[in-house]
Amino acid sequence: MRLQALPALNDNYIWVCAADDGSRALIVDPSEAGPVLAAAEAGLQPAGILLTHHHHDHIGGVPGLLERWPRLPVIGPADERITTATTRVGDGDRFELAGWQFEVIALPGHTLSHVAYVGHDLLFCGDTLFSLGCGRLFEGTPAQMHGSLSRLAALPGQTRVCCGHEYTLSNAAFARVVEPGNPALRRRTEEAQTMRQTGLPTLPTTIASELAANPFLRVDSSEVRTALQRQTGQAPADSVEAFAQLRRWKDGFVA
Repeated sequence: MRLQALPALNDNYIWVCAADDGSRALIVDPSEAGPVLAAAEAGLQPAGILLTHHHHDHIGGVPGLLERWPRLPVIGPADERITTATTRVGDGDRFELAGWQFEVIALPGHTLSHVAYVGHDLLFCGDTLFSLGCGRLFEGTPAQMHGSLSRLAALPGQTRVCCGHEYTLSNAAFARVVEPGNPALRRRTEEAQTMRQTGLPTLPTTIASELAANPFLRVDSSEVRTALQRQTGQAPADSVEAFAQLRRWKDGFVA
């Protein structure tokens, strides 16, 4: 299997999951058609498209791809804002496409209809979980987003996290304010800096790495709780309140 992150727009990634020979490739969240069409010139053979949510920077390239491959299956959540989907999926659904098998996990929070696809030790999670961060709450509640992140945190540690944006270093700047003494966070930050300096994506990360270094998966840790109490002047009552405080802090954070 080959996993590739195609850079798109300013900081998006279009994920390509293909067989070793480049055939039977799945395209995840094509924000624009150009990078996929360029890869096709080099031999890529798309077999289907997976969409995590309706935002234009995740679905904007689908019409252009369907112009080139009109019969290409498009799998997405049950959301009328995604007009190009040929198959709608929801929580717990399983499907096979061109030899790839995935399970769908509903992830309300960033948007209400957001989903992820899990299979082959891969997690395509759109804008829910980022390396060292998480997505903004445009439609959902803190309780929903915390619940969604908790479901992802329960996946096997070796699961590779394929998220939609190159946000690792900007997320690291905030995470290191929250947990300045976290050695796993320091190592991950240094690793990410080296990758970006050499032009490499910092993704995929792993669930194990995020559990060790991502403050949004660590809201029950004493270090994060202490930082929140110092920042807000009061201790959060529970995990959801801790997450909500952390997300508000991040929303207003300037590095």
